[in-house]
Amino acid sequence: MALSAFTARGRFWRGNLHTHSTLSDGCLAPEEVCRRYAAEGYDFLALTDHFIGQFGYPIADTRPYRSNSFTTILGAELHSGAMQNGELWHILAVGLPEDFRAPNAPGFVPVEGQETGPELAARARAAGAFVAIAHPQWSGLTLDDARSIDAAHAVEIYNHGCATGCDRADGAHTADLLLSEGRRLSLIATDDAHFTEPDHFGGWVMVKAEANHPKLLLEALKRGDFYSSQGPELRGVLLGDTSVRVECTSVVSVIVQGHGSAAVARHGESMTVAEIPLERFRNSPWLRVTVIDRAGKRAWSNPIWR
Repeated sequence: MALSAFTARGRFWRGNLHTHSTLSDGCLAPEEVCRRYAAEGYDFLALTDHFIGQFGYPIADTRPYRSNSFTTILGAELHSGAMQNGELWHILAVGLPEDFRAPNAPGFVPVEGQETGPELAARARAAGAFVAIAHPQWSGLTLDDARSIDAAHAVEIYNHGCATGCDRADGAHTADLLLSEGRRLSLIATDDAHFTEPDHFGGWVMVKAEANHPKLLLEALKRGDFYSSQGPELRGVLLGDTSVRVECTSVVSVIVQGHGSAAVARHGESMTVAEIPLERFRNSPWLRVTVIDRAGKRAWSNPIWR
């Protein structure tokens, strides 16, 4: 069994799904944000400004900045209700319609009577968005919080802005616990760029689609036809009867993770192929792969369900 990202028709397109501009708390205008991502070789971008009253509930219209080689997907970072720690929910929604109804979210502090985070996430998904649980480590998300967002397609496994700003970039723990409860989630790496610090061009998705078109990219994201990276390329992940075969660009570590403490690593020099035996994973209904290059940069597969 091969992951769909490596069997789907088309080619890989590189994109960032979490970014901010002067429409909310970023420091660059939307046009300049798009220009910079295009100049860095990205194929697409979702500009996801904070959807709160303080900023006029912006869904950035980035369509004017599309070109023959660069496209955009409309979206926003949604906020409403309180997590268990009393702070406001942050929910990523990529592929929102322009007329998505705003919640009662005047600012970055929860208020009485507003929609809950799970209700807002469900409404975004029903409107056609690809929904992700944003930066769980940064947010101080509990497992109960994460469980409540049952409309999520994905979890941010890596958030570059949270890495540079507070060393709280990780979403793997949250994702793995949800996977072990049977949640069929994918894993995204993002920038969460505001351009106020070196929070950009550090994490992205590689989406397999037949064309660099917003509709096709969004459909592929929902199907899980992608992997995430900070640099290394995954070339194939194939689950056999007794092993997992991983093909990639040159790395020093290939790691397969599963339920609980199940994990097996292979280390070496300039590895482009690794075979990981499955004995350690006999009680794991899911597997995922991480590869690490010599610079410490990672790439992550989506989960494989056995």
